Amino acid sequence: MSYIASKGFRYPLTPLTRQLREELYTQPYSTVDFASHRNSISPAENYHPKTMLLNTVNHFLVLAWNPYLRTKSIRRRAEEWAFELIKREDENTDFANLGPVNGPMNFLACYIHDGPQSYSVERHRQRMHDFLWMKDEGMLMNGTNGVQTWDTSFLIQAVVEAGLANDPEWKPMLVKALDFLDDQQIREDCREQDVCYRQRRKGAWAFSTKEQGYTVSDCTSEALKSIILLQQLPGFPRPVSDERIKDAVDTLLTMQNRSGGFASYEPIRGSKYMEYLNAAEVFGRIMVEYDYPECTTAVVTALSLFTRVHDSQYRKDEIANVIRRAVQWIIKDQRADGSWYGSWGICFTYAGMFALESLASVGRTYSNDDRVVTGCKFFLDRQMADGGWGESYKSCLTGVYTPHEKSQVVQTCWVIIALLEAQYPERGPIERAVKMVMSRQLDDGSWAQEAIEGVFNKSCMISYPNYKFIFPIKALGMFAKRFGDAKAVNSCSFSPAPGSPSQKKSI
Repeated sequence: MSYIASKGFRYPLTPLTRQLREELYTQPYSTVDFASHRNSISPAENYHPKTMLLNTVNHFLVLAWNPYLRTKSIRRRAEEWAFELIKREDENTDFANLGPVNGPMNFLACYIHDGPQSYSVERHRQRMHDFLWMKDEGMLMNGTNGVQTWDTSFLIQAVVEAGLANDPEWKPMLVKALDFLDDQQIREDCREQDVCYRQRRKGAWAFSTKEQGYTVSDCTSEALKSIILLQQLPGFPRPVSDERIKDAVDTLLTMQNRSGGFASYEPIRGSKYMEYLNAAEVFGRIMVEYDYPECTTAVVTALSLFTRVHDSQYRKDEIANVIRRAVQWIIKDQRADGSWYGSWGICFTYAGMFALESLASVGRTYSNDDRVVTGCKFFLDRQMADGGWGESYKSCLTGVYTPHEKSQVVQTCWVIIALLEAQYPERGPIERAVKMVMSRQLDDGSWAQEAIEGVFNKSCMISYPNYKFIFPIKALGMFAKRFGDAKAVNSCSFSPAPGSPSQKKSI
């Protein structure tokens, strides 16, 4: 964006852009005083208002720096370096870029610098289709070029945890999923990664595909867990070599923060006071990385599984120290009421599932850890009358648990998983939740889409349509494994949710 603004690029008006001007503005375009609206924003969207410091800096840039102090030499050097970073981003992601924010901006920058007939412009044009899709609401845009690695990893874990991995009906699907993760592992670092401010990525997995090219701590952890789980089962192929598994571990070990926690794309590289320069208005906590319970817990469970199942000696002391410090951070991050605030899903329910799973992976369960007891109590105190749980997206905005008006299948499954991982001793509350989930299963075996499940930057909600398949499979399967054939559940009667089939479901 800075490169485009510095170039002062203007595209000749066309009939379409003239129509857009008439459509987008509430007054004739020629009468709009854009400078006077520099800080105009709807109160509903002004989640993170500009600070006085940022407004002061902006006034200095507009009134003094740009017109009087920025020389042609400074401008030229800045534009050259900005475009060099754009080129490296394109190179490192095959023009997919991090997402549909910088992607279109880089597209336009290449149009300005390389020309409309250049390869970079053509490739950017092709990659725009990665983000766009149509549904009954019209054309929508993904937050990235997909969730392929993320969803595949969770689905593998769900089937394995449900005890169905060696079922002849599902094993071929799992072999294909394993092949996909094998193919999507990133096998090399970025060229001169320090020059373009990139984190090590050899051995990592991205959120979507390897072409997107960004290391993500929890995506790498969940993919690594899935591969280890499958490859240690009899009869499954082992396409991901021991060396490549260790590459993933090596990358994770570079990502721990001084606090002991883990962020998402890279360790924390700047102060939280950078948020004083946050100009986004609609997003919070975007200027630097932060410790996240979901990322930290995912790394703990992955490294714990690696040392327990795959290789107990590789970098043994380093891994043990990383896990120890991460667990300390998880305990410290727990609130007094037993909850954890989530940053990538809604919200306390999502983070609590990961936290209790990670603590269980290091042997801390309901029977021996007061923190786990408090975490379970947080959930049990909020169980709804129908046995389920439901949390509103408003929790993400306010930082305070806000119940949804009705229970949610996905969130109920998160709590079931959390309680089972924690080895909560009483069957009753979990069984009530399982009955609620079963009551909403449709005739084709699926569940209806309910409230939104994901979030980022506190105020942007994201749909994860596959969660309504993945987490019920895992939750119901884990319940059935722990409590046998679940005859008691099969024989229970219950009132189905509106629109659900009336017949009883069985696990």
